[in-house]
Amino acid sequence: MDNDHLKKIVEGALLASGRSLDIGHLQGLFDIDQVPAKDQLLAVLEDIENECGNRGYELTKTASGYRFQVRQELAPWINRLWEEKPKKYSRALLETLALIAYRQPLTRGDIEEIRGVSVSSEIVKTLLEREWVRVVGHRDVPGRPALYATTREFLDYFNLKSLEDLPALSEIRDIDSIDPELSLQVAETREAETTENAEEQLSDSLEESAVEQEMPETDEESRLQQN
Repeated sequence: MDNDHLKKIVEGALLASGRSLDIGHLQGLFDIDQVPAKDQLLAVLEDIENECGNRGYELTKTASGYRFQVRQELAPWINRLWEEKPKKYSRALLETLALIAYRQPLTRGDIEEIRGVSVSSEIVKTLLEREWVRVVGHRDVPGRPALYATTREFLDYFNLKSLEDLPALSEIRDIDSIDPELSLQVAETREAETTENAEEQLSDSLEESAVEQEMPETDEESRLQQN
């Protein structure tokens, strides 16, 4: 199959899917004797991405695959298509999400110990319903509390390809390289401060991204944001 025809099929599939599609999903659109090679699909996706350069939407690679979405800088105008205001999440929810993202897996008790305040059941319920976190196991202690970790949906929503795209805690490594003789107590103190700052940065980033991206869940939304 020539690339031009393949490109049209891929574009149509991405527009109609309403979610991210990976290479396996795209290959699954074809009969066994017509399945395009991975390299051919990657080349087509690269062409589509380049062609979107001057358009109001873009092809984005997420943790789950590829999708079309409206460019974030256009959100102030596109949001006016809906009368309902974008949902705003509380600072406590975003701080909880940031802690899970950095230190996963965590129990609810771990989060409460770090934040110094209780975590409401509503926050945990919201994170689970949004599929931003999931239960990945239980700690082997009395009560067997659930262990929470982030999901692919979390990465997709906040436009992260992987957890490596989170703000880096490079300062910790820099401390070790500058003075490897630092006492454990000093290193632990500096690490806690650095992690806290990075978590605050991520929380701010998540808050901004959530306000910009959250729209009422309608059929039209999937065609614009594609997930």
